[in-house]
Amino acid sequence: MSSWQDNCTEDVRLDIRLAIEQVHSSWRPVIEEGLQQVHIASPNYFSGLQASTYLPNQARLFAAFSMPMDAVRYVLMGEGPYPRTDSATGYCFMDGAVKSLWSDEEGGGLSKKVNRATSLRNFMKMLLVASGHLQQEATTGAAVADVVAKLRQADSGYIQSLEDLQDNLIAQGFLLLNASLVFRADTAPVKDAKAWQPFLQTVLSALYQYQQAAAMRAPVLVLWGKIAEQLRPMPEASVYEQICAEHPYNLSFIGNQTMQDFFRPMDLLKKLPEGKIL
Repeated sequence: MSSWQDNCTEDVRLDIRLAIEQVHSSWRPVIEEGLQQVHIASPNYFSGLQASTYLPNQARLFAAFSMPMDAVRYVLMGEGPYPRTDSATGYCFMDGAVKSLWSDEEGGGLSKKVNRATSLRNFMKMLLVASGHLQQEATTGAAVADVVAKLRQADSGYIQSLEDLQDNLIAQGFLLLNASLVFRADTAPVKDAKAWQPFLQTVLSALYQYQQAAAMRAPVLVLWGKIAEQLRPMPEASVYEQICAEHPYNLSFIGNQTMQDFFRPMDLLKKLPEGKIL
């Protein structure tokens, strides 16, 4: 049987192999098997990646798998990577172009780069509503600015950067994935997502079996958007407790009561305790 590497150009093969080297050791055989399953289902898929530039690049394709399998408590599934080189990090909704979460301008709210990343912006506003900092009916303009003026203070006890938010999510046990691991400007996200389904089925199956063998509680599968929800009926996903919501690029996500209730106990806007190990 041919390997997924057989149809890759040297550039694609090198990028994928470098990406695999950076994941946690517990994931490496799973990722290799997942890639093979993609190849079996779509033999020409990996050769096609060279024909059009894909993101994330710079060996960040599997960045989310840097956490060990036994640390996963939630699998958060978005749609696909951000369509910008700096933004696509390999973690869903974590826009690499964003540094500060809050604007440093007088009377400013969320930073300009957060506002540009629509999904991240709405996720932040949902967290602000869930934590009681914002009222659901007032999540724009002056209301956000008033809250941010307090949160951005150095001694506020609240996170200041996207890196802080990502650290908090990982500390809570979130595996931050996308239904499609790549973005290509000339390919519909739903098409790439379909090609990556065998990979995600392999990941979900291996994670469930690993944690069952360790007598751990199975992670919760959080699906955002219609593309992610296509995983829902698959046998590998059906064994998980599932929570579904609209994609965060929809304004309605801010007021989604299920999401507010789910995230409220996590206090993701609070800084991690000193010395907290991720």
